[in-house]
Amino acid sequence: MWDYTDKVKDHFLNPRNVGVIEDADGVGEVGSIACGDALTFYFKLDENGRIKDAKFQTFGCASAIASSSALTEMVIGKTLDEVARITNEDIAGYLGGLPKEKMHCSVMGREALQKAIACHRGEADKKAEGNIVCECFGVTDREIERVVRENRLKAIGDVTDYVKAGGGCEKCHDRIQEIIDSVLGTPRLVALQPKVLTNIQKIRLIEESIEREINPTLKKDAGRLELVDVDGNRVMVRLGGTCASCAKSHITLKHYVESRLRELVSPELMVEEVHS
Repeated sequence: MWDYTDKVKDHFLNPRNVGVIEDADGVGEVGSIACGDALTFYFKLDENGRIKDAKFQTFGCASAIASSSALTEMVIGKTLDEVARITNEDIAGYLGGLPKEKMHCSVMGREALQKAIACHRGEADKKAEGNIVCECFGVTDREIERVVRENRLKAIGDVTDYVKAGGGCEKCHDRIQEIIDSVLGTPRLVALQPKVLTNIQKIRLIEESIEREINPTLKKDAGRLELVDVDGNRVMVRLGGTCASCAKSHITLKHYVESRLRELVSPELMVEEVHS
């Protein structure tokens, strides 16, 4: 069960401004029912160029409905230049916060707003920039770059929470990690490795990778990783801090820890969690 704030619950149970504006000055559509979330956002301007009315229609979860409802309240009375600066973090903040796994709902609201503004300015038919990275959800490299930069995302699982990319077949995980590293300027370990590492060399490199590359990221969320043992290509680790009780710890291990160790040490490595 997600831990929703009272404001999220209120906007879900009593959504504001649901409906359609037939003569809207701007309309933005994002998502698709096939992917689980869809939103259409409308606004109408007054004679002074301020938004006098905003409405939405959405198909999605409680967070999607609440985010869309909150967005309509946030934009009414403002100019397009003012609302163009609204970020997904602003939407989540207006609601008192959203569960990390539901941040993609605030991102969807922000994207719908941007598309509605583009529609009003005659830019709606412009081809979406970037190349598709996640085929399952149709997410481009530019979209991933933007959410990583704006929200300081560190791991593949974070990107999935924000834009769903990587949440399907997982074939795009390597590309997503490349984008994260590129945007954040993450230093990569460069080691003159022999083609076949001795067991001692392998253990030392794994330890170094965990301390320099993995734990700094996990510590952002009060988590940590401890190396327990290495048996051939089996890397046994123990999760600590918030990671130990996180329901998505298996995703962190496979999608982040294992993929990073395979990249930095050896592509044959398999990470296993050891419970105390």
